[in-house]
Amino acid sequence: MINRKLRMGMIGGGMDAFIGAIHRLALNMDGQIELVAGALSVKPEMALSSGKALYLDNDRIYTDYKEMLEKEAAMPAEKRLDFITIVTPNFVHFDPAMMALEKGFHVVIEKPITFSLDEAIRLQQKVEETGLQLLLCHTYTGYPMVKQAKQFLQSGALGKIRKVFVEYPQGWLSTFLEKTGQAQAAWRTDPKRSGAAGSMGDIGTHAFNLAEYVTGLEVTHICAELNIVVEGRMLDDDGAAFLKFNNGATGVLMATQVAAGEENNVKIRVYGEKGGIEWKQEDANSLLVKWLDKPAEIYRAGTGYLNSFASHNCRTPAGHPEGYLEAFANLYRNFALTLQATISGTAPKAEWLDFPSVKEGVRGMAFIQNVVKSGQSGEKWMAFTIDSN
Repeated sequence: MINRKLRMGMIGGGMDAFIGAIHRLALNMDGQIELVAGALSVKPEMALSSGKALYLDNDRIYTDYKEMLEKEAAMPAEKRLDFITIVTPNFVHFDPAMMALEKGFHVVIEKPITFSLDEAIRLQQKVEETGLQLLLCHTYTGYPMVKQAKQFLQSGALGKIRKVFVEYPQGWLSTFLEKTGQAQAAWRTDPKRSGAAGSMGDIGTHAFNLAEYVTGLEVTHICAELNIVVEGRMLDDDGAAFLKFNNGATGVLMATQVAAGEENNVKIRVYGEKGGIEWKQEDANSLLVKWLDKPAEIYRAGTGYLNSFASHNCRTPAGHPEGYLEAFANLYRNFALTLQATISGTAPKAEWLDFPSVKEGVRGMAFIQNVVKSGQSGEKWMAFTIDSN
């Protein structure tokens, strides 16, 4: 393994942004990564002030990401960036990601991976062409007990999976918040900046990814209904979908941002022939296993009986709460360990490689396209396709 921190540049995420600060907290948690360059805002004054506030060298504070990527690519090996993190709105994902890959940088990118499915497919082709690594920030896959659930189901302990329920209720868009000038609401509800879907693109993709990640299955058919509940809104703020999986299982996905009073209680339940599992973010350190013929069991983070994927992502002894920031940090740590191994010419461990990447990004964009298409169609069921046309 290399004997230094990985050098990172950030696009977006200035001091006036929400998610940039989350990324910086997460990447700093394990001391494996150093932020050394940034084009932190489209507003020049904010880009400059944010870079200074983060103590970046003046010559590595940029007001344009293209200039940053050009200049950083020309740096000598001992100074050159290892990877780029992109934390911009959806419509500014593809171009900087593609340029970063073309310049030889690994990439970390917020979800959904791009603005359109066509862009996601092109990005996947570039990743495969270059052999570079890409981390897609589906945070909930970083929780130890989500990883425990995945390995538990893959072991066959519950038999064949039959039923999947996944939900993500929020309430923050229960009013016409975007008209007040609230920045997060404004871009997330704008089809020119967010894409074809609102709640389904923003949090529905998290639910979809969680369902496929935990079960190890893939959705093959979908039947969806999308709603605009708040008058005047341009994109869906509520929706649900029936799902069919490639093993014959069926499921239900719900994503809403008008469930007044709800925060971020993403939740998944999976049922097999012998019992079921249940995980929810509001009690993230617990995994409930319910059996057909014996009492229920509760698995807890930080204990000695967890599988290697779960224990690798636990940070404290049992009973000490670990949450969203730690899950985010787990994504960065696994990505960093994989990069360090790749740079050193050694094989990464399976536990390190367990992070969402470009394949999950393409399937997430396909979910958006298919759920919107189904929601607009009079057909009951539609085949789930990955086709940019």
